[in-house]
Amino acid sequence: MIVVLQRVSRACVRVEGEVVGTIGPGLLALVGAVEGDQESDVDYVAKRLLHTRIFADDADRMNRSLLDVGGQILVVSQFTLAGDTHKGRRPSFVRALAPDLAAPMIDGLIERLRESGVVAQSGIFGAHMEVELVNDGPVTILLDSRQTRRGGYREAID
Repeated sequence: MIVVLQRVSRACVRVEGEVVGTIGPGLLALVGAVEGDQESDVDYVAKRLLHTRIFADDADRMNRSLLDVGGQILVVSQFTLAGDTHKGRRPSFVRALAPDLAAPMIDGLIERLRESGVVAQSGIFGAHMEVELVNDGPVTILLDSRQTRRGGYREAID
């Protein structure tokens, strides 16, 4: 899974002009499921979203996690994160996981986040969405569930 993670003061997502998800301080996670993703990728991403320390501590250092600060999270599915722009002028989305396989993975991620006690909101899978956010910092982090600690890629998550 590929995630663009943003620390936000607030964020919301609208479908057909109606707010379907809104949060206060916390994280906005734009999430794309890609070919080869498995349940272990969902587990990995959930842990990273909950435990990545990008919130300020008392010394104003990024040393607290979403769980530490009691923040909220808004998860928005975004297949375009799988876009490949290496050839031609139009991105190829062949790496994006098929919708019938991706939707349960995104739903599983949201469920894992909620099970941790975090307020987790979401967009609507497959819908045309308008995402509004106030990036706090700005802080934006890229996560890839298949990237190893050494910077390379692996086939599956431990």
